[in-house]
Amino acid sequence: MSAATAATRTAVAPLTTEDAELLLTAARTAAEQEGVTVSVTVLDAGGHLLAFRRDDRAVLISGETSTRKAFTALQLDAPTADLVAAVQPGGPFHTLPTALDRPLLFIAGGLPVHRDGRLIGAIGVGGGAPDQDHGFAAAALDALV
Repeated sequence: MSAATAATRTAVAPLTTEDAELLLTAARTAAEQEGVTVSVTVLDAGGHLLAFRRDDRAVLISGETSTRKAFTALQLDAPTADLVAAVQPGGPFHTLPTALDRPLLFIAGGLPVHRDGRLIGAIGVGGGAPDQDHGFAAAALDALV
């Protein structure tokens, strides 16, 4: 391996289960402060489930929603709130759901997690209004820093 190749592969700490638990707690706390019950999903950089929590009072589908939001944010390395226009008919991502191995759900509430400029995972929050879910996910990221 050349020195240039080694330099581009500097180590970045992965998203840990402790990080994932912190993200879950922070997102749920932010939601509870607004009287909203949510489900939260945290994935690592490989798309593996690190943590998931659904409150018994949350709508059942919120669990699948939070997982799809996290998956979408991870696969596209972008906040799901920024993707809504792109998936409209005629938009650049309109056919993308058929290109990946699972359907995408383009509603605000999914955010990629970066460390030292590298993608290390994603968080998805479902159960509130889209702008609320986005805010709860953003609050969780703020707690991780």
